[in-house]
Amino acid sequence: MTHEEYQQAADYWMIKDAAGKKMEEAQLREKAEAFIAGHNTCALATGYDHFVRCTPVEYFWMDNAVWMFSEGGRKFLSLEHNQNVCLAIYDSYTGFGQISGMQISGKVTLPEPFSEEYLQAAAFRKIPEAALRKLNPPMHLLKVVPEEIDFLCSDFKNEGCESRQSWKFGNTRAE
Repeated sequence: MTHEEYQQAADYWMIKDAAGKKMEEAQLREKAEAFIAGHNTCALATGYDHFVRCTPVEYFWMDNAVWMFSEGGRKFLSLEHNQNVCLAIYDSYTGFGQISGMQISGKVTLPEPFSEEYLQAAAFRKIPEAALRKLNPPMHLLKVVPEEIDFLCSDFKNEGCESRQSWKFGNTRAE
C-alpha cells in the first residue's frame, strides 16, 4: 500500500462518523456502561518504543473506570514508560449483522497496594484484604480512566443510528 492508501484506510471511520446519525449522549453512556459491566474479560494493549503487548485480563467497571488486578507480566515493561492504553471488549462473532464490541482508549494509573483506592477496589470485587496481604509481592491494581470509547453494535441501526458510536470523555456530547 502507498502512504495515501494507508491514510485513506486510517481516515475511514472518521469520515463515516462525521456524516452518521449520533445517539444521544445519555443513551450511549447507558448502553456503553451496560456493555462494559456485562462482560468481565478484555484484551489490554500496551506499548513502548518497539515493544507491544496485548494481554487478556479480567476486569470490572467501577466509578467510571476499568479496573484490573494483576500479578504482573510483560505489560508492565510498557506501563513504566507509557500510561496510554487501549482495551477491547467484544462478543463472539456470529455474523456480519450481529457485531458488538468496543475499544476503550485511556490512561492507566497504578494505585499503591493497600491504599484506600486499592482496598475499595478489592472490596468491590469481594477479595478479602487478608488474602491480598498474604501475597508476596502484592497484587498490582490497574485503573484505566477512559478518554474515548468507540462502540460498534449492529443493534444501533434498529434505533436509527449508525452502528458505530464514539463517546469522548470530557465533552458535553458524544461524538
